Amino acid sequence: MVDLATTNSDIPSPKTFELSASETRTEHDLLGDAEVPAGVYWGVHTLRALSNFPITGVPIAHFPEFVRALALVKQAASRANHRLGYLATAKAEAIDQACEMVANGGYCRDQFVVDAIQGGAGTSTNMNANEVIANIGLELMGRKKGDYAALHPNDDVNMAQSTNDAYPTALRLAIIFAGGPLVAALEELAFAFKSKAVEFADVLKVGRTQLQDAVPMTLGQEFDAFFATIKEDIARLKEAMALFREVNLGATAIGTGINTDARYGPLAIEELARNSGIPMVPALNLIEATSDMGAFVLFSGILKRVAVKLSKICNDLRLLSSGPRAGFGEITLPVVQAGSSIMPGKVNPVIPEVVNQVAYMVIGHDLTVTLCAESGQLQLNAFEPTIGYCVLSSLRILTSAVETLAAKCVAGIAADRNRCRALVDDSIGLVTALVPTLGYEACSRIAKQALQQNKSVSQIVLEEELLTPEHLYRLLRPEMMTAPSRSLDQGMSFAQAGALPIT
Repeated sequence: MVDLATTNSDIPSPKTFELSASETRTEHDLLGDAEVPAGVYWGVHTLRALSNFPITGVPIAHFPEFVRALALVKQAASRANHRLGYLATAKAEAIDQACEMVANGGYCRDQFVVDAIQGGAGTSTNMNANEVIANIGLELMGRKKGDYAALHPNDDVNMAQSTNDAYPTALRLAIIFAGGPLVAALEELAFAFKSKAVEFADVLKVGRTQLQDAVPMTLGQEFDAFFATIKEDIARLKEAMALFREVNLGATAIGTGINTDARYGPLAIEELARNSGIPMVPALNLIEATSDMGAFVLFSGILKRVAVKLSKICNDLRLLSSGPRAGFGEITLPVVQAGSSIMPGKVNPVIPEVVNQVAYMVIGHDLTVTLCAESGQLQLNAFEPTIGYCVLSSLRILTSAVETLAAKCVAGIAADRNRCRALVDDSIGLVTALVPTLGYEACSRIAKQALQQNKSVSQIVLEEELLTPEHLYRLLRPEMMTAPSRSLDQGMSFAQAGALPIT
């Protein structure tokens, strides 16, 4: 075998390739001969795809997890075919080494150039992978690119496979790979919120419902709720990711396994589990697994759920930090950049804002996945490329957004303790803590009177001598207002005195 140097080339857009290069090699397909740039590792099928699908400008190389997964699928198939005696040792070794270089060395990732969104249910992506791996293998064998008599993209690299099982298997594996960093990022974000919950445990503040003053709580409780909701989503994400371990490799075209040895599918999946480190398993019904997009719909829905919750949290952070003089002003967010080109000194909550926008994109991607899944016909869904593009894109931008939110926002949040306490002391919602003692109707009167006279609840209660200062202080202690604390003696005053009149 020839030792090939690893390349770290930048990933170009499919549109940037000069297809009229002066040095070419001739390849042919169903449509006839075509000139392929001599230096590239892809071939005629990829050339056709570059011409046919100039859609997004985003090549499949944009998703390294997907390229890695494609190479691992091809490697697993090659190993299974060699073990069964269908693939010669020299070819199997060349394919195996080529796949290893792509999967774990990043070699020739820039050669995975077809647009991520394409017609053909992913055929162009599969052909691109076959051609790149074949041409790397040919060079390892000491031969020139395009010498397909020695190692063929379809007959050898794609042996016992169809796009319809190789592509979705790789896509499922790629989602598992890409999902891991999102889970890790969410764990970090949850920890950041938990740390703030501990830090703010003694900061009493006003709770709000429907943007109106409600009962007191601590800022720590508010941040602990953020922690809890993120931990819940982490659990749901892990559950949904596990569905992608079930694959249809060996199903070939429609799930019947045409052109394969009956032993091939389970053996290829065994090899895939070994080379990927993920416990992949065969689908119970290969025909169903080839046409059904249910796992993608469910997982995309979980990503949407994460996005919705993160956006709601960011909305809360923006509200709580609004100000600095005319807003809530209960917390301050880290200052990361100037906020205005015309208003000196203005600072905006740009990190929560960018997370909001990422959430909106993920929500849109989820709708697209739903429509693509619903639109499949009979034994195959032709729209898997867009499903894959949307799910992998959502994973990428969500992961980046979560990492950014944790590091550049949550870690640096500070509480304005004086502001929080002042709002509590002035809040009409305090009267709720007095209901077990004074009764609902009396407390309604107190609340109304406090608003009309611009006085605090405590002032009204003490002026009317409804409670002693000591009793009032006990009822309005933070621990009495922020956790279940009612006792029988708390209601004695109201029970003995009867209802107070409302005037």
